[in-house]
Amino acid sequence: MGQQEEKQQGWEENRDLCTAEQAKSNGKTMQGQNGLQTKKESVQEHNPVHAPIPGLGLRSMKTALAAVLTALLYAFLPNSNPTFACIGAIFGMGADMEDSRRNGGNRFFGTIIGGFIGLGLYWLEHRIFPEGNYWLRLPLVFLGIVIMITVCVLFRWPGGVQPGGVVLCIILFNTPAHHIDYAINRMIDTGVGVVISLLVNYLLPRSRVEHWFRLDHPGRQRKKSAAEEERKH
Repeated sequence: MGQQEEKQQGWEENRDLCTAEQAKSNGKTMQGQNGLQTKKESVQEHNPVHAPIPGLGLRSMKTALAAVLTALLYAFLPNSNPTFACIGAIFGMGADMEDSRRNGGNRFFGTIIGGFIGLGLYWLEHRIFPEGNYWLRLPLVFLGIVIMITVCVLFRWPGGVQPGGVVLCIILFNTPAHHIDYAINRMIDTGVGVVISLLVNYLLPRSRVEHWFRLDHPGRQRKKSAAEEERKH
């Protein structure tokens, strides 16, 4: 009887082990399928509208248009440079208004934070060394970037770290004598570019452009649906 009980117990342990391994294997399979599905969905989200060049869609056209309109606006402003405004327009363009608000907000918020931190560090450096000191500037850059990242995380704008870091470094390493005017002008320029990108995205939504260029024709829609079905399989 003792041997039979031991054999029975061994069978049950083997069965439990096999069941656990099978469950683990099924879990990995489901994760792989979910990952593949997510990848397919992300690919479907970027769906250029019958672009002759692969990957060139409405967002690309609207990004280029926003940059050109920004540069055109600055052509009528004397002694102005559209560089930062065009960069703001490019950063601010998104697939839709929500995405554009997020991208533009990252750029604008980061520029403001980086600008004010850069101004403070610039003032501190020239307070200690009126002519400036490169070796003091190095630890100030380290301190400024750490502060900027902390502020962006606290305000839940982690996307503002990169544009803020760019502005901070420009102020510390490449700022003219009128550093306050320079920093404030860069903030304004970025805001102008972001606003123009938001306007372009608002005035030219995908549905409106598709209607203008007859891209919402039923025949085109059927081809588009068939292509999506092929990608799914």
